[in-house]
Order: sequence, then structure tokens, then C-alpha cells
Amino acid sequence: MKYDFTSIPDRHGKDALAVDGLGRRPNMAPDAPEEGFDAIPMWVADMSFATAPSVIRALEERIRHPLFGYYTPTEEYYNAIIRWQETGHGITGLRKEQIGYQNGVLGGVVSALNVMCSRGDSVLVHSPTYIGFTGVLNNNGYRIVHSPLVRDEKGVWRMDYEDMERRLQENRIHAAIFCSPHNPCGRVWEREELEQAFALFRKYDVGVISDEIWSDILLSGHTHIPSQTVSKDAAERTVALYAPSKTFNLAGLIGSYHIIRNDRLRSRVEKESSLCHYNDMNVLSMHALIGAYSEEGREWADELCRVLTENVHYAVDYIRTHFRGVTVFEPEGTYMLFLDCEAWCREHGCTLEELEKRAWRVGVAWQDGAMFNGAFCVRMNLALPMSRLKEAMDRLNRFVF
Repeated sequence: MKYDFTSIPDRHGKDALAVDGLGRRPNMAPDAPEEGFDAIPMWVADMSFATAPSVIRALEERIRHPLFGYYTPTEEYYNAIIRWQETGHGITGLRKEQIGYQNGVLGGVVSALNVMCSRGDSVLVHSPTYIGFTGVLNNNGYRIVHSPLVRDEKGVWRMDYEDMERRLQENRIHAAIFCSPHNPCGRVWEREELEQAFALFRKYDVGVISDEIWSDILLSGHTHIPSQTVSKDAAERTVALYAPSKTFNLAGLIGSYHIIRNDRLRSRVEKESSLCHYNDMNVLSMHALIGAYSEEGREWADELCRVLTENVHYAVDYIRTHFRGVTVFEPEGTYMLFLDCEAWCREHGCTLEELEKRAWRVGVAWQDGAMFNGAFCVRMNLALPMSRLKEAMDRLNRFVF
């Protein structure tokens, strides 16, 4: 490996919710471990890997210039996004004016929702559901309508198109939030699946907000297909949201962006995003993106995906071998596992909360899956050095399962 994915950084006292938030956020963060165990952060979706060297250099170079006044995004910023999307995802013909800044993907979700429908309207989302979607929909007065993903005979999560159509029709839905790749299930949707979903969205004239923040975290040779490339109609009805934060561990810098092809839709979303007078880019986040979306950044991200693929293979194999009664789908994208522990809990007369706390006590800081609409599920972050992953699995084997 050219880059370092084996060192174990000490994140304590360095503004890391993943470690400093343990035991401090009831009903959200895991408990702190008991004495004698250090914490292995496997909950909040950031990585225990240092970011790409190209990002650090870009930030260092900008910081050496000691003025940080007003500015506008540079051509280099837009060109970096256009180049990244074309080389990484085959998006061609993208123009600067079709790209717009968002403080965060969830802020972009709200702005797009406020354009596509009215407060109190129903919005379609798949379940299991990313908790961020649940939070912004509830906070902004929208009604969540879940269409459950179902597992086929091979355990693969699939969309239920009949259920989607029924819910779109019965609830007169005008907007859907689509997660691609899917968090927390880890599906990387195939073109045929996307075509069927967008045929329904077209049939019922549903605006689509496509969260594609995980699109660079692809495992085992899977390919991300951007929602806007499914068809001409999909391009016109979709607000696609991206960020370098998941790929390059930059969540604390803030900085996402949308791609909107439809001129009228883009104008309205940009107006909605501007109303708070706070949706403005940080100059350092701009330079971080430029450093990330470079040739070296691409090389680093490709190596990261190989490391994560190895981690996923190891974890899934270990769980299937050692933890009878726990089922897991091997993710195709993201670095999250979604463990179904229902059979184990029922066999051992144990609640999900009791199971989770058994792991927290010995420092395996995984995340409650119930908040993702997984009744007996746990979400587990695998973006950490292999040595720490092996230690976590060993603790689960010895002290939990």
C-alpha cells in the first residue's frame, strides 16, 4: 500500500465525536466502555483513517497565505468537481452553473423538499432509513412514508416496486428521497433497479432527491450509476447531492454540493437554499475539495476502497462463522454493516438494547439500529485499521455473543 491505512491515530481531544462523544449523548451515542477497555469507534459514519495527503497539502498551502477575507468559488473548484464526476462516474456534459454549494447534504434535502412539495406533505423513503432523513423530515413538518426494502433468497436488499407504487398512489406523494448507495444497507443499485424506480417516479410525477454522498465508496468491483444518468426524464426531475466528506473524512470542514440539470428546478432550489443567509462555503473547505478531487486524491480513494473491501470481507466472514443467529448482507458500497440480531436475541432471551450495551461495556462502540428502522439491528462502521477490526471481533466473540 502506498498510503497509510494501518496507523491508529489518537483522536481524543481532537474534536472527534466518534470518541469524545461516547457516554455524552444519551439515546444517540454508545456508552463509554468500562475500566480496562479502550473504545473502538464503530458508530458515527466517519473514518479512523487520516485524510489523503493531497488534502492536507492543499490546506497547508492556503493557510500559509494569512488573509481569509471575502471570496467567491474559483474556476478550479468547479473544474475539480466536473473532472471528478466524469472520470469517476461517467457524468459528461456537466456545466459549472449546474453545480451549487450546500452546507450539507441534509440542508440540500430540505431546500429541495421545500421546492417540490408543501409542509405536511408525504415523502417516500425506503426503510431501513438513514436517521438524518428521519430528522430533517420530522423537524420540517413532513410526513414520512416508508417503503420497506426486502431481502431476496440470497439475502440481498431489494426495492419492492409494488409497495412503492401503492404508497405513491395512496398518499399522493410528490417527492421521494433516494439513497444511492444505500445507507445503512450498503446496496449499490443496478441500472435495471434504478430504471424501474424512476419509471414509477415518472408515472406519478414525483420529484427525486438523490443522496449520493457514498458514491465513491464502492466495494468488490461494484459500479455506482448516478441517478441523473438513468434517463433524460430522471435528469430533469432529480436533485443529486454529493460531498467529499464521506470519502475523505472531511465532515468537520462542512461542504457539499448539488447537481441539478433542470434550469427551473435549480433556480428554485438555489433560492430556497439562500433564504437562511448561511449557506455559504468556507474557503478552507473549497481548497480541501480541490485537494481531494485531484489525481492523487483519486489514487488514495481507490486504495481506500481496496482496504475497505478487505475489512468487509473479514468482518462478514467472521460474523457468519462465529455468531450463530446473526445475519448480515455483505455491503456493495459504504463502509457500514447492518447486522440483524433478531434470531440471536430471541434464542438468548435478550433485548437489542441489552445486546448493544454488552458490546459498549467492552469498548465495541457500535450503533443502535432501531433508529434506522431496524427493530433488531445494529449498525457497525468498518472504516478503521484491520488490527482494530480484529480486536473488535475478538471482543464480540469473547464477551458479547
